[in-house]
Amino acid sequence: MTGKDFSTINSRGLVLVGCGRMGGAMLKSWLARGLDATAVTVIDPHAPAALADQGVRLNQTPPARPAVLVLAVKPQMMGDVLPTLEIGPDTVLLSVAAGVTLAGYARAFPDARIVRAMPNTPAAIGRGISALIGNDRADAEALALAETLMSAVGEVVRLQDEGQIDAVTGVSGSGPAYVFHLIEALAEAARAEGLADDVALQLARATVAGAGALAMEDDTPPAALREAVTSPNGTTAAGLAVLMDPQTGLRPLIARTVRAATERSRELGK
Repeated sequence: MTGKDFSTINSRGLVLVGCGRMGGAMLKSWLARGLDATAVTVIDPHAPAALADQGVRLNQTPPARPAVLVLAVKPQMMGDVLPTLEIGPDTVLLSVAAGVTLAGYARAFPDARIVRAMPNTPAAIGRGISALIGNDRADAEALALAETLMSAVGEVVRLQDEGQIDAVTGVSGSGPAYVFHLIEALAEAARAEGLADDVALQLARATVAGAGALAMEDDTPPAALREAVTSPNGTTAAGLAVLMDPQTGLRPLIARTVRAATERSRELGK
């Protein structure tokens, strides 16, 4: 990504409301990819003071017509934050907060082009994936601008319907926690088989990270990758016989896990 991609934002400005873990990670990536620090206004009383040394306008009056206003505050803070903001139809409102619907933002900003994004925590290292959906006023330009910003921290997919956000939350939004727990479980099992704590954790981490990287870089379907590791009547086959049990194995467990997270996302959005 080059500075040219940020030309509209550099000329009109970007306002970032909330500069915590996600907001800070996005800002770091944007600046590294050509966003002019002087074009950025950060609104967050707890933002690092060092941002001002980079040229970022910290807790100052934002420009009247910024190209984009990014909401990166916690959903429970939104009720206090939204009444303090003013934007017009020229500004794209991009929210990375879970649970607040397009209709909810439209009530606060009736004429705005609004885009919801659902990123996940690997965005902090530029390896995230985000799903985008816009309201009826969000035109191709608005969606392209949102995609430019979110692609700085990982992959981007576009959704056809806002209701799909809940499934995204259940899969990729909450998914990193599932993977972290898999690492915990692998390490615990390794310790139970006699390995030292540090070795067990190192093996679990590297196995999950390495397999994930291989799945990303190889176009081979995951099932084929699994089969390539599995020798008939071998050790992997013995383990998979447990993991792939149709009643008690991983597949039905993951289905129940994603369903529970998706349903909870729907409840929070009401």
